[in-house]
Amino acid sequence: MNSLERILYVEDEPDIQAVAAMALEMVGGFQVKVCSSGEEALQEVRSFAPDLILLDVMMPGMDGPGTLRALRAMPATARVPVAFMTAKVQPEEVEHYRALGALDVIAKPFDPMTLSTRVRDIWAAQHG
Repeated sequence: MNSLERILYVEDEPDIQAVAAMALEMVGGFQVKVCSSGEEALQEVRSFAPDLILLDVMMPGMDGPGTLRALRAMPATARVPVAFMTAKVQPEEVEHYRALGALDVIAKPFDPMTLSTRVRDIWAAQHG
């Protein structure tokens, strides 16, 4: 767990998916796997083996917190760092997401030009 290269990005909005994936790949140079739902993320996560998971909070079906709980229950992903991406960034909401086990919260709408830097900063904060 030294370098951050592979990011699993879970987001149900196609427009946001496209912008974030492009920002992370083109600006950040990351390898990104996009999933449109928590259920899809749980199916893909083992084969993709991400270094970090970015999770949307509000999704139909399994939401971000539910997806995080399911990831934590699987031995292969129990320790994979997770950050939430959401428009719900009131201090008590952010505190709640951290209490669930998220490293941090990235506010939406995000700036595509700084998204990769923000992700690297979150990673660096955890890995010293």
